[in-house]
Amino acid sequence: MPGFLLHVGAVVLCKHGGNCTPTVPDPRVRVSGMNITLQPIPWVVAGCAMPPPPAGNGPDVTVLWSTGAIRVKSLGMPVLLFDSIGIAAITGLPVSVVTTQFRVKGM
Repeated sequence: MPGFLLHVGAVVLCKHGGNCTPTVPDPRVRVSGMNITLQPIPWVVAGCAMPPPPAGNGPDVTVLWSTGAIRVKSLGMPVLLFDSIGIAAITGLPVSVVTTQFRVKGM
């Protein structure tokens, strides 16, 4: 399904309110003046409220994306879309894409 491309300025949150940001954005492609993001590259999580053991599983640290665009690639890798599925390491819960740019769609 088509979806809007994720870029560096997109708001992505873990289930515990942590802010997710890409570690290495694509240096070649920009939308709304910001670099887009690619599927195999992990994101980092800052500010996750999940307590460490023994009270919980520990805070989410990274996000790995399991889906990306099928037809749109950059540097040979799929770009991330608004409806891409990202799973937070440690807890295994999906992250939520809250906002992104609304000009460029990919499939």
